[in-house]
Amino acid sequence: MTTIRTTHLSPSQTTCGSLLLELQKIWDEIGESESERDKMLLQLEQECLDIYRRKVEKTKKYRADLRQTLNEAEIEVSNLASALDEQANFVQKKKSTLNEQLTAIRPVLDGLRMKKQERIKEFSETQSQIVRICAEIAGNIQSINSVNAQVNERDLTMEKLGGLKSYLQELQSEKILRLQKVNSYVKTVHELSAVMSIDFVETINEVHPTLVDPAHGQIKSISNDTLARLTGLIHSLNEEKLQRLQKLQDLGGTIIELWNLLDTSVDEQKQFEHVTCLISSSLDEVVRHGCLALDVIEQTEVEVERLKVLKASKMKELVLKRQNELEEIYRGVHMDLDTDAARQILVSHIDSGNVDLADLLSGVDDQIVKAKELALSRKDILEKVEKWKYASDEENWLDDYEKDENRYSAVRGAHKNLKRAEKARILVSKIPSIAESLIAKVKAWEIEKEMPFLYDKVPLLQTLDEYIVLRQEREEDKRRSREQKRLQEQFATEKEALFGSKPTTKKPLGQSSSANTLAGTPVGRRVQTPSVRPGVSGSKERRDSGKGGTTIPLNYVALPKG
Repeated sequence: MTTIRTTHLSPSQTTCGSLLLELQKIWDEIGESESERDKMLLQLEQECLDIYRRKVEKTKKYRADLRQTLNEAEIEVSNLASALDEQANFVQKKKSTLNEQLTAIRPVLDGLRMKKQERIKEFSETQSQIVRICAEIAGNIQSINSVNAQVNERDLTMEKLGGLKSYLQELQSEKILRLQKVNSYVKTVHELSAVMSIDFVETINEVHPTLVDPAHGQIKSISNDTLARLTGLIHSLNEEKLQRLQKLQDLGGTIIELWNLLDTSVDEQKQFEHVTCLISSSLDEVVRHGCLALDVIEQTEVEVERLKVLKASKMKELVLKRQNELEEIYRGVHMDLDTDAARQILVSHIDSGNVDLADLLSGVDDQIVKAKELALSRKDILEKVEKWKYASDEENWLDDYEKDENRYSAVRGAHKNLKRAEKARILVSKIPSIAESLIAKVKAWEIEKEMPFLYDKVPLLQTLDEYIVLRQEREEDKRRSREQKRLQEQFATEKEALFGSKPTTKKPLGQSSSANTLAGTPVGRRVQTPSVRPGVSGSKERRDSGKGGTTIPLNYVALPKG
């Protein structure tokens, strides 16, 4: 048996050997047997093994935890890098320990986690705005505050965020356009309401309450439904505006007619000047506040009724006034109308009391309308008649001028007559074409209207035919006169050749041989025009008058001296 020396050691210097020696000493004092000692030593060895084993297992577990933590960190780094589309910026040494690897990866992981949170926040804000604008467009304004956008944390790439931001910009642009359109529609409704004096607030509230005055934090509606309602409201207001404008225009036209009939004073007319000024206005031009209000229409209707009552009391005077207007139209265009008989018939109808004066006035108005239409259709022909009459006057003057033997004498005004004669010859040469054109137009007019064209109660075609015949006879007379003068000159020449010439007394220069001429021109210009008159003489009388050299055409009209 081995004897173990016992030494006293401090607790800090206690080791397994020292404890074993102390145990041997104790056993020696006790007198423990060798078998018991071996048994107890074996038990001690087993207990030490158990302690080491537990420590190894614990250390293994710690190593496994470190490896798992490292593996999870690497996986998280990989997932975050994939989700964020980022590169993991860390390098693993080949023979580094687990703690060193964890120390190296931890800053990278923390950085990626921070980026993830920032990216999630950015995604959440972007998606929330998208959902909010979509809700505004859809009209779900009440659910906007409860919007909770779900973010897919597996896809947080900048590409996806850029797509969401682009979509958000499109929605924001759409929102701006819709808001501008809503504001424009609201402004149009306000203008239309002002023109027609309609309660704007009540009208626009029927579309959506937020359009008038949005409450604190409340968003103005820009939904499709709101836009559609605004469009429909504007359409209905425009229809109402058009109806009111047409009604006021009709009333204004009626007022003007009644004013003209009743000779209403200017001061009274000014009271409804705001109505009559709308007669020629288009729908877009009517923008004055309250000009199409219902009370304006009612006041105008009352005024029209008042004027109609006044018109009924002055109907006889109005009928006769209208008759005068009709007669003036007929006289202005040389149309046939027995004014005395027509007026007598009107007066007898009015005095009898058996005829409604309104119907009688309406009948005269219809006649005025027809007379104006007929006068308008005669305008072109009447202008040509005046041209023809003037040319005929100049032709008569030229005939008298050419008969004056002293027309070339050097007296006062002779050069003016020469110029006038030159112009007259040009105009006279156009008479046949003027007459031909006038006849063609008259015939076309008579075919269209199926009635003769009367000029001062005589058919114009008849007058033109007679004028043409008379002009031909006058031309024939001139030809015979020239032939006779030629024969007389020839006879005088032959006589002088046989018997010799005899002296003639010359008259002083400038002295006219005619007692009816002065300054080398006819004293009384024959202003005979082809004016239509009843009672036309026959062709024989015209021939006789032509031979006398004092042909007086049937259409005699004196032109004013200018």
